[in-house]
Amino acid sequence: MHQVLKETVYEMNRALVEEGLVLETWGNASAADRSENVVAIKPSGVQYDDLTADSIVVVDFEGRVVSGELSPSVDTPAHLALYRAFHGINAVIHTHSHHATAFAQARRPIPCFGTTHADYFHGEIPLVAAPSHEEVVENYEHHIGDRIVRHFSGKDPLVCPAALTAGHAPFVWGRSPAEALENAVVLEEVARMALHTLAVNPAAAPLEDYLLNKHFFRKHGKDAYYGQR
Repeated sequence: MHQVLKETVYEMNRALVEEGLVLETWGNASAADRSENVVAIKPSGVQYDDLTADSIVVVDFEGRVVSGELSPSVDTPAHLALYRAFHGINAVIHTHSHHATAFAQARRPIPCFGTTHADYFHGEIPLVAAPSHEEVVENYEHHIGDRIVRHFSGKDPLVCPAALTAGHAPFVWGRSPAEALENAVVLEEVARMALHTLAVNPAAAPLEDYLLNKHFFRKHGKDAYYGQR
């Protein structure tokens, strides 16, 4: 049942290891099948070396297990909050990748210092407030996702498909599993570049708006002209 979706999510999670974005069990990837209103996600606490396509868990949009013998990731409620609110996305990735997590722990957004960043994210990677004490006690993982959703209220979540949760780590998303994975890889690299930029020049200024807009919109949107058509 949902075998293709489970195999896709298995490959996503394995790619996180291959790209150096996760250690131990620090992260998870999921993908949605909106035609059936289900999400496949990594099982909780399972080492990546022990992961198989059959061990991937499928849940409905309310978090009820539809297929799988194991418990889904504890971060499932955060993923589901994003799927329910961001209707254009079909994949979510959460990692504790080194450089992006450093910004989250420092409670600083990742500034857009250059055109490499601007090619993928329209502006800084936002820092989202940590859940309150009451939210942590009530339903911690759901409120992580809800905080991200609230931050993007009235905004297009695909213009900047990433967020840092304060004191925690990054979440990224995409219209497809491949896009979400690419965003996760690029996020970690631009975070590394930003840290090095600040080391060279602590007073470095963000990229000018006209350059930001040029680089982002030549790759994204109705007037994009980058690449082959």
